[in-house]
Amino acid sequence: MSKIEEITEILVNEIESFEKDISKLETISDKLSNAKINIDLKEYKLIIESHQQRMNEIVNSQERFLNRFERLLKKAKIYPNWVVIAFIGMLLLMFGSLFFIYKSNQKISEIEKTAYQKGLMEYKGWINTFFDNNSKSKKTFE
Repeated sequence: MSKIEEITEILVNEIESFEKDISKLETISDKLSNAKINIDLKEYKLIIESHQQRMNEIVNSQERFLNRFERLLKKAKIYPNWVVIAFIGMLLLMFGSLFFIYKSNQKISEIEKTAYQKGLMEYKGWINTFFDNNSKSKKTFE
């Protein structure tokens, strides 16, 4: 029986030590559940604030660049002044010459009409004088 007693004694000792360990774990668990963990965020706040300042500076820089770029685009000229002036001059010269050609053409047609009328009158006068001088021809023609 001595072995059984030894085994029981060992079991009892183990059970007691297990119970002590459990009670220690319970006290530690209670302490942990009641303990409030405080995280020191001061360093992180400083880092975030400095990052925020840098981001604000970058945004301001980009806005200034964008405003400057928009002003340059508004002031930008696609063509130089001399090209614009030369183009307008060429347009004026072209329209002036077209107007001159149109007016000259009108005058030419008026001159042709008056020349035709003059030629017609001369022809009629010549025919009349011919028929007046040659009565035989006048009778044949009628």
